[in-house]
Amino acid sequence: MHGNILIIDDEIKLLKLLGMILSQEDFNVKEASTARSAMTMLEQYDFDVVLCDVRLPDAFGVELVKSVKTKYPHLEIILMTAFGNITDAVQAMRNGAYDYLVKGDDNEKIIPLVYKALEKVKDNRSKIVQKTNTSKGFGQIIGTSPSILQSKKLAEKVALTDAAVLLTGETGTGKEVFANAIHEGSDRKKNNFVAINCSAFSKEILESELFGHKQGAFTGAVKDKKGLIEEADGGTLFLDEIGEMPIDLQAKLLRVLETHEFIKMGETKVSKSDFRLIAATNRDLEDEIKQGHFREDLYFRLNVFEIHLPPLRERKEDLKVLAKHFIDIFSRKLHLSDLQVSPDYYKTLEKNDWKGNIRELRNAVERSLILMENNTLDAESLPHYSDKTIPESDSLSIRSLEKIHIQKVIQYTKGNKAEAARLLEIGVATLYRKLEEYGLR
Repeated sequence: MHGNILIIDDEIKLLKLLGMILSQEDFNVKEASTARSAMTMLEQYDFDVVLCDVRLPDAFGVELVKSVKTKYPHLEIILMTAFGNITDAVQAMRNGAYDYLVKGDDNEKIIPLVYKALEKVKDNRSKIVQKTNTSKGFGQIIGTSPSILQSKKLAEKVALTDAAVLLTGETGTGKEVFANAIHEGSDRKKNNFVAINCSAFSKEILESELFGHKQGAFTGAVKDKKGLIEEADGGTLFLDEIGEMPIDLQAKLLRVLETHEFIKMGETKVSKSDFRLIAATNRDLEDEIKQGHFREDLYFRLNVFEIHLPPLRERKEDLKVLAKHFIDIFSRKLHLSDLQVSPDYYKTLEKNDWKGNIRELRNAVERSLILMENNTLDAESLPHYSDKTIPESDSLSIRSLEKIHIQKVIQYTKGNKAEAARLLEIGVATLYRKLEEYGLR
């Protein structure tokens, strides 16, 4: 297929004729006779070009252009009219239309014009993805649900201050994205944003990472190392999963927060660092205090301004736009074009509880692009979430399906076994064992 086209016209004979002409050019064509039904289709399918009549029963095409382009900026819209009108043509172009055609006189121009519009669409998509990938600050936060907008509003307000921030919420809700946005919205944005996950290191390594060390401070310390607290001087230090920090390290962190002074491991000299702290946790810190796992004085020092991030299951109205965001990112990475997304793909996504939140959704979208057939994302591209049963067949046994799936993932990662294991959610050693088992090495 060359691209996905939507034709909107209440003249049914012309609608069918244009549909037939474009289908013969190997375009994937959908038809609508009203603006209302067209808007429903735009919600359900990922179109590239829209051919729209100026005079519809329920809308004026020239004005419809503006609302469609606002919601779907990658689209290109070609307006068609039986009555040439310079004023309408000028206004249509101002509203974002790609071109304006007079029916009958310009029929031979439609096909080449659609091809030109498709080239513009590719450029539009490229710019949108590039902008998304390079965007900083609060533009990274996607969604319009009341809960996420409230969290975003609080973050925008606190960003203008130097107050410590505590981000709470389940794993995968986007705490680092919020932390980065707060940094970018602050006066410290020209300096470093330094992040570390406190659950990823042993006590000794975490202390070294935070405070730095002198050569010979411990076995393996072969040279001086600058710590993240020093790296964050003038900027922001983000401590993810702070509830996992060993309690004796918590005491050292508290002293740094109160004095902005610290001592490197193996050092006697006091160093200073002026940083803004943002911490995050998926734990109930008040409960951790009761159990003796977290210092109460540190909690009060951290919890100057708390922002709770809602789980994805409580903001399902944002699920589709988040999925489209990840589809754009990974289709660009895979150099995919003319990608089609069926309505049952989004319906299947909506059925899941998303216990892993946005991180799980991101992984599911990436995996589905690997598994899809015929450049189409549908329910079968989401085997972990689809309720469709697998037909009983030797060629579709669990063993053969696993082999095919592993082959696709290895192909996708260009042979990178560590990345393939991450996508498959198994250990690297397990992956190598399966490669050996299936004769794929």
